[in-house]
Amino acid sequence: MKLEPGFIIREATNEDSAAITNLVFNVLREYDLLPNLEKTDADLFRVFDSYQKKGGIFYIIERQGIILGCAGILYLSSSKCELRKMYLHPSIRGKGIGKFLLEQMIFKAKELGFSKMTLETASVLKEAISLYIRYGFVKINREHMSCRCDQAYELKLNTIP
Repeated sequence: MKLEPGFIIREATNEDSAAITNLVFNVLREYDLLPNLEKTDADLFRVFDSYQKKGGIFYIIERQGIILGCAGILYLSSSKCELRKMYLHPSIRGKGIGKFLLEQMIFKAKELGFSKMTLETASVLKEAISLYIRYGFVKINREHMSCRCDQAYELKLNTIP
């Protein structure tokens, strides 16, 4: 799958952090979820340092210099990563861009050598959860989750061609 003309996907830099934070916080508020600057969302202040410098990746999708989507892979261990901060601006939802972004994240996680990808989400993000399940994520029990999340999922990457 490819992006529509005019969209670009690229690695985020620390200079993108403010725009990414703005996107994420606006989407959270849209779903009546609260940002958490001290813990859950502290990784957004310097995305390159939080992700790429630590063995993961953070991608953004932009059009005409405006960041409209993002997702990150957070390094947890040599075999396990966490999909984090996958958010899309309302204007680009329903166009296959979320599917494209998730495919890119799965591909990159495998390329980085991870065999398992986890994620945490909130039950109000029904469209996202539906997408994760379609791609083979299965619900798991997790004792400790970030403050706004009430569900966790896992994908075994070595089972995906």
